[in-house]
Amino acid sequence: MNAPIKHQVIEQGGNPLFVIVPYPEYLELTGHKAKSANIPVEVAEIALMEEKSLIRAWREHLGLTQEAVAAKAGISRGAYAQMEAKDTRHRLATLRKIAEALEVQPEQLTE
Repeated sequence: MNAPIKHQVIEQGGNPLFVIVPYPEYLELTGHKAKSANIPVEVAEIALMEEKSLIRAWREHLGLTQEAVAAKAGISRGAYAQMEAKDTRHRLATLRKIAEALEVQPEQLTE
């Protein structure tokens, strides 16, 4: 059983300035929702610096070919290649297939 995470109080001159709370508690207190789609810096750099779609950036980051991803997703390579085009709108069902093939969350493929 894990011990509860305690709050940390940061003081200056004996006066409390800040309180550090566990992230889930912060979300509850503020009403924010947790972001579920983290993207590694390497993927973001490919997408931003090389102006590629996140789908293509993920594929390249994972070292996969279009053929391999298309086969895992159950679509043709040509159809998959079109999905990699920047600014292409995708159906949710298609995003899910590609996400599953890349082993990521669908939210990680949208800009």
